[in-house]
Amino acid sequence: MSLDRYLDIVGPSGLSGIEDVAERRRRRQELAAHSPKAAAPHDVDIRDVSIPSTTDAQPAVQVRVYRPHGHGPAMPCVLYIHGGGMVSGSVADDDGKAVELARATDSVVVSVDYRLAPENAYPAALDDCFAGLTWVADNQQDLGIEAHRIALFGPSAGGCLAVATALLARDRGGPEIACLMLVSPMLDDQPATPSNLMNTGFGAWSREANRRAWQAYLGDLYGTGRVPPYAAPARATRLAGLPPTYVDIGDLDLFRDEAMDFAQRLMWAGVPVELHVYPGGIHGGESLAPEAELSVRTRSRRFAALRRALAVPPPDSTAPPGA
Repeated sequence: MSLDRYLDIVGPSGLSGIEDVAERRRRRQELAAHSPKAAAPHDVDIRDVSIPSTTDAQPAVQVRVYRPHGHGPAMPCVLYIHGGGMVSGSVADDDGKAVELARATDSVVVSVDYRLAPENAYPAALDDCFAGLTWVADNQQDLGIEAHRIALFGPSAGGCLAVATALLARDRGGPEIACLMLVSPMLDDQPATPSNLMNTGFGAWSREANRRAWQAYLGDLYGTGRVPPYAAPARATRLAGLPPTYVDIGDLDLFRDEAMDFAQRLMWAGVPVELHVYPGGIHGGESLAPEAELSVRTRSRRFAALRRALAVPPPDSTAPPGA
């Protein structure tokens, strides 16, 4: 999609300039409708499933399952948690991305349609994501996956929820997570970093939109000392025991510093970390220009790292997994 077309749909201030949540959701859906679509997934089976919730507040959680054709009964699995600032986004919006992820990593992808704020403040979205992880681990035979090869993949707000889900899994004794993939993760509800304060000159996601998103997600907790690390992972003081983690971020992204700080603290805690900071990258740039050289390069590295973490041989390899 061209920049002109993007601005025609969302306006000169971008999605971050739309304060009304309902209107932002509408514009995001329109943007998704005009974005380049993946070819008809003749090689990927897709089904929607209603799974049990892990709380009494929600009777069921909706997930979408993507399974590539031509693979055996023991594939890896990626739990995909979409972005949208906690207030927008859906499984349908990221359908093409999930199909590409399943194809590129030869994995079953399960995408969680978690509840959105402000109608559903913390911990609703986290409860739904943890329910998705639990369901995946408990239904490995039906899904045709191996429970010890499950990754969490989260862009932007999905990165926040992916880390929070991993923290819950660690503290509750499972399920096991093989890898944590964080793409421009939204981690800190009280950022005062240089990258957060700078003006990137483009409205993909702004400091003001970020503040409003955290207010919507945290509700009465916002601005207090009572925000738990499960809500804002930058507040976590104990990171040991989290799974190996991959982080990528653009150097013009307002989340740059919180992502780099989190990656460094993971390393200090003994967690294996791969960190990439891309010059010229802005928040949401990959969605705005998916065919740009930087977008292609970041996806290629990301998919390769995920295949390594899940013991999936390279596409041109005939070696058995783990060889």
